[in-house]
Formats: sequence, structure tokens, C-alpha cells
Amino acid sequence: MRPLFYVVNMLEKYQDLLTPIHQFLHCETPQSWIDEAKKPSNLKTILIDHLLCELKAGQSAMLLIRKYAIDPQSASTLLDWFKPYEDFAYRRTGSLESLKGKSQVSKTIMAKSDSPYSQDLIDKMVLLIKEELHHFYQVLEIMEKKGISYEPIPASRYARGMLSKMATYEPQTLVDKLIIGGYIEARSCERFAQLAPHLDDDIAKFYISLLRSEARHYEDYLTLAQEIAGHDISERIKYFGKVEAELIESPDSDFKFHSGTPSLSY
Repeated sequence: MRPLFYVVNMLEKYQDLLTPIHQFLHCETPQSWIDEAKKPSNLKTILIDHLLCELKAGQSAMLLIRKYAIDPQSASTLLDWFKPYEDFAYRRTGSLESLKGKSQVSKTIMAKSDSPYSQDLIDKMVLLIKEELHHFYQVLEIMEKKGISYEPIPASRYARGMLSKMATYEPQTLVDKLIIGGYIEARSCERFAQLAPHLDDDIAKFYISLLRSEARHYEDYLTLAQEIAGHDISERIKYFGKVEAELIESPDSDFKFHSGTPSLSY
């Protein structure tokens, strides 16, 4: 399939955004993963895993501010906000129609009185959650259009592999979580750009539309990590860059959106 002129042209326009992403990541996505991902037989896996990754990204941000920054009432509000999405993903209840318009939170999310973290942490994470839940809905729209039914699939080793390397003391644990969030968003951005020229027109345009938000999410995570650490964290960032690259470049028998080098034909 020849890539759309639109896709090629837009990727060229986004080079100023993608160049810092490529400089930040310690490796590019292997060509063997791209070759596997562009097979029509793997579209269902790509879209379902992408759908769940959007939910997990939002959940990670939600759990982070629930633990570190917001008051109990706001924590309850966040749980209510996520419930219809989690019901759909984990309990198979609800539909595209029932999720329509649910990506906006209806109440203000407030910091707890004794939180040592700034409102900036809450604001950035709430915006990220809104966008991730909206993207969840958009992926589901594409799936319905393509006649792809949802079914739960297990998570890849990717995020788990990085989270296993976190420090076990605060505030370093929080800093590490934020750095890891930055890498996940950066890799997502890179893979959307790598995949777009090989997919159907509607998915390609959708993936191009996600680049700016994914790039901002990666920047927000790293900015927050630096602010909260209060000292130079470049070595810690490099450490997780090596961990992330190992997960991407090493053989992986479980093909997913963030999986490593395919170790067999699926």
C-alpha cells in the first residue's frame, strides 16, 4: 500500500517535534517490529493493545495524583471518571455510545492540604487523563468502523519491565515513575510516526494527529520529574533510557504495540 501524500507530508512537517523524540530515545523501533505491525493480520492486536494502552496511561496518571497530590473527594471523583472505561475494558459492559462525552471530568480536582507537590502536577496529569480517555474513545470508534470486536488481551512486558527498576524510597520512586512515563509517551510518539505510512488512511491520519499530544506528555513528565527531584536527574534519565532500549531491542515472543524485536512469526 502506497502511503498517503498527506501522511508523508505531515510527517515531514512534524520533524521538528520528532527530532527531540529520536534524540531522547536510545534506539529506534526495529524494522522487524514495523514489518510485523503492518501485517493486516496484526491490525486487531495493534488496535486493541493501543486502546488498552490509552486506558493504562490515564490510570497511571490517575493513580499518581491520587497517591501524592489530591484530596479524598477528588480521588473519589477520579475513580468515578474512570469507571465506565474500566467497566468496558475489564467487565465488558458499556459501548461506544455509552462512552460518548465521558472524557471530561465534571468536578474540580483539588490538592490535599498537606501535599508537598505543586498544582502543576495535578493540572498536567488531569489534562493528560482527559486526552488519553478521549484517545481511548477514538480508537474504539476506529475498531467499530473496521468491524473489530473488543476482547481483553494481556499487557506486554514493556511498562512492567521499566517499573521493576524503580527506586523503593521517596521522592525517588515518584521521580522514577515520571521518567518512565516520559519514555512510554516518547516511544508511543515514535511508533505512531513509524506505523502511520503503512496503515489504512483513516488510522494513519489518526496516528499523525496523536503526535503533538504524545510529545507534550513526554515533555510534561520530564519537566515534573526535574522539578520534584530538585537536582540534576540526567543520569537517572539515561539509566531508564538504557532499560527501555533493551526492552525494545531484545527478542520478544509477545507481539504488542510496545513489544520488542519479534522473535518468531505470529
